[in-house]
Amino acid sequence: MTGSLPGRPRRVVIAGAGIAGLTTALSLHAAGITDVTVREAVRDIRPLGVGINLLPHAVRELIELGLGERLARVGVETADLTFITRRGQRIWSEPRGRAAGYAWPQYSIHRGRLQLMLLDAVRERLGPDAVVTGSPVTGLDHDADLLVGADGIRSGVRAALFPEEGEPLWGGHVLWRGTSRAEPFLTGRSMIMAGDGTQKIVIYPIAPPDPDGTQLINWAIQHRAPETTPRGDWNREVEVGKFLHHVADVRCEALDIPGLIASAHKAYEYPLVDRDPLPYWSAETVTLTGDAAHPMYPTGSNGGTQAVIDARVLAYALATGQGLEFYESRRRPVTNQIVLANREDGPEVVLRLAQERAPEGFADIDEVLPRDTLEKIALHYKQLAGFEPATLNARPSWSVPAEAGTGGPAS
Repeated sequence: MTGSLPGRPRRVVIAGAGIAGLTTALSLHAAGITDVTVREAVRDIRPLGVGINLLPHAVRELIELGLGERLARVGVETADLTFITRRGQRIWSEPRGRAAGYAWPQYSIHRGRLQLMLLDAVRERLGPDAVVTGSPVTGLDHDADLLVGADGIRSGVRAALFPEEGEPLWGGHVLWRGTSRAEPFLTGRSMIMAGDGTQKIVIYPIAPPDPDGTQLINWAIQHRAPETTPRGDWNREVEVGKFLHHVADVRCEALDIPGLIASAHKAYEYPLVDRDPLPYWSAETVTLTGDAAHPMYPTGSNGGTQAVIDARVLAYALATGQGLEFYESRRRPVTNQIVLANREDGPEVVLRLAQERAPEGFADIDEVLPRDTLEKIALHYKQLAGFEPATLNARPSWSVPAEAGTGGPAS
């Protein structure tokens, strides 16, 4: 059933100090709910992980939380995205962020640096003791008006709500990820997506260039894997040689992709998993957010982005007295659609379509995938995920007005 927390909570406990949990804490504080404690299972929060993209609809929310200057210092403002085949033939290019007409930028950033930036902001605004490390939440018992499960794909809070759910679902692909140092490619703020129907590679910079002229560049390879692939720790370290042969023939005029990946100091492997959409997220004084609510494949750069938006809508719903039912009504249908769309490759389906229609390459992409088809695919996903430019630019803010009313923006 959907929870209907009565009134405005006085005290909130958040399970998990990741992107979802920390943004929820900042959003609640900005909305006037200041008695908030974040409980994190690990004792030492370190800048782990690799790259993440924050799309304009998430960046808008972080800017409205007063974090715009910090984001600009630690991230790269993404300028464009290009899809290419394994042969290096261009399928489709489009501007991103403000270059695409958004009022807000898109950022590519190191996930760990983003987490530490949010952590610093929480401690500054809510106090040094607002985040308690070494303090896992293992069930639904809590000393607060509301418990928010923001504890990831293996959420203990979700497991308590749905004890029969079991392990995350594996879709048959493995993901290898890492970072390398290299000279900037294309604009220095570009993303490249390369591949076909069985493998895709995404590459983008996640930090401004260093004085030596090199840049930290994130890469990820998604590849169909045998059923025996281990499904344990998401960031298991592996040798690059384990998978380098899968990308040896990938060509790109702007970048030596095999050479970039070969130069990585570390690489990580994990199975590509998600969970089926839930019938509800909330029960009485408990709710879910971020990957605890809607873990999804990293297609379309929407995992962290949707977590940020969850946080803002939840804070709005609670501060305006509209409660968990309002929160779910605005967020669960949208994220459920994204989870399912990402299983079908989302906007990255153009890689598979180009391979299926022209396995030996093409002389003119318009004869294989006409421009209007490519534009419709890109637009459809933006509309589904809530970041079509004109609609997003015109949408009212989720910031809570001084005299909080009812209603709220469309999701």
